[in-house]
Amino acid sequence: MHHLTVFQFSLGIAEETQDMIPQTTKSIRLRRCGHCLVQQPMRSKHCQTCRHCVRRYDHHCPWIENCVGERNHRWFVLYLAVQLVVLLWGLYMAWSGFSHAPTWQLWLRTNCVLLGAAAAVAVLSLTVLLLLGSHLYLVSLNTTTWEFMSRHRISYLKHCGADENPFDRGILRNLWSFFCIWEPVVWEHVYFKQGNDTI
Repeated sequence: MHHLTVFQFSLGIAEETQDMIPQTTKSIRLRRCGHCLVQQPMRSKHCQTCRHCVRRYDHHCPWIENCVGERNHRWFVLYLAVQLVVLLWGLYMAWSGFSHAPTWQLWLRTNCVLLGAAAAVAVLSLTVLLLLGSHLYLVSLNTTTWEFMSRHRISYLKHCGADENPFDRGILRNLWSFFCIWEPVVWEHVYFKQGNDTI
């Protein structure tokens, strides 16, 4: 029974992997992952921490202890937005909790713990705001953190100019496809301008 389950699991992985590899008339040299030994579709990368390949790899996030990729990137952006709202609400609560005092020294003595907490929440709010802003910027360009930071090492981006992105379809279309289209995209078709067929 155990061997049958392992066989069915392996068969399921093989079928999913086959679906990830696009059928196209163009000559595409697919990379083979040196760790998983599977053919990687374009924009995928092997994560050393998670020990598996991730489609449209963005980065490995220590906050959520998982990779951010094609299937959960929009949820990660939503997570950052909710986290920012909660932190700003906490900052507001800290600000409204300050009590008045007749002298500056007495005010500091009365509110020192709350002031420290508000400062910590303000730093965290700024950090999350910058993270959210950077992710929304990269999404609007239809690029990933990995592609943005390591484009000089990525084979399909090496020949592109510094400002050229073969996956960019315009800000509105990039945002629409990121937030509103849930099917995986065959990035090889977009790369070779054959349309944005989904798998």
